[in-house]
Amino acid sequence: MDGHTTIELQKPRRHPYYRRRVATAVILTIAVFIVSIYSIVTGSVKLSLPQVWEGLMREGSSSVRTIVWDLRLPRIIVGMIVGMCLAVSGTIMQGVMKNPLADPGIIGVSSGAALMAVIITILLPKYIVVLPIAAFVGGFATAMLVYALSWQGGGSAPGRIILVGVAINAVVGATMSAIMLLYSDRVQAVLPWMAGVIGGATMEQAKMLLIYGIPALVLSLFAIKPVRLLQLGDDVAKLLGHRVERSRFFLIIISALLTGIAVSVSGLIGFIGLVIPHVVRMIVGQDERFVLPLSALAGGAFLVLADTFARSWFDPVELPVGLLLSFLGGPFFLYILYKRGGLGAFRS
Repeated sequence: MDGHTTIELQKPRRHPYYRRRVATAVILTIAVFIVSIYSIVTGSVKLSLPQVWEGLMREGSSSVRTIVWDLRLPRIIVGMIVGMCLAVSGTIMQGVMKNPLADPGIIGVSSGAALMAVIITILLPKYIVVLPIAAFVGGFATAMLVYALSWQGGGSAPGRIILVGVAINAVVGATMSAIMLLYSDRVQAVLPWMAGVIGGATMEQAKMLLIYGIPALVLSLFAIKPVRLLQLGDDVAKLLGHRVERSRFFLIIISALLTGIAVSVSGLIGFIGLVIPHVVRMIVGQDERFVLPLSALAGGAFLVLADTFARSWFDPVELPVGLLLSFLGGPFFLYILYKRGGLGAFRS
């Protein structure tokens, strides 16, 4: 010993889920490209990769160009953005409510958007061009109503928001049913939308979703920090100097924006916002810095894949993707709950 003290600096330990998170990010990124390619070559008319390339370059036969540019590419773009928006919205809601069963519909966003779609489609068809804006306004207004009615004692606890949301959803659902019964001769126009469809998506709709959806998804990245703080509990967040109610209000706005954008084009598509974030959390843990972007990738890829199955498995009949997801999502989610032993707390 020379009398000097040697201090060994230990390298910071990696998180136990580090490799799993990196692997999941790589796999999902690759999956987005593979699913997109599979979707564009699959259908009632099979296309080869050279044909797809010629179609994308606007070469080859006119029929191939029509299939690629007018039929399949818009559906892929719409499905990808809608899936991302719904999955991210569900991620935010589950974080805010601290409940693995939370999804965009729990605060009335989906039902409010659906009500406005029914009103526009059945009562005011000449204003169909403003349907996306009306759907967002309806979802946002319903979410704000739920938030206001759940306010009590200077705050709005997640439990009260859920209970008020159930009640408001029931009222909104009854209102939609009443309109559809009173104007039963016009219901046919809105039924496919209620079932959740991407078929018939146009390039104009795809461009609109890109214009509104991409900025909304970028904005959702600012939700990561407040969601992480709210998951600590309101009291702890307040001790850390965080403005809980302002953050909750901000997060509900983002969720309403994302869901309104998705619902305005695709209709009522369920289980994306419920199952996808739940599964991602099981794989990569609870850190929203990873859960939110990975849920976006998984939601987009999964919805495009489900839509491809819905239009190719039952040819010549095209099944609405919302129905297919309900058939698949319900049993799958029950299986997850069974394997996990019920609705336990989130893992850290």
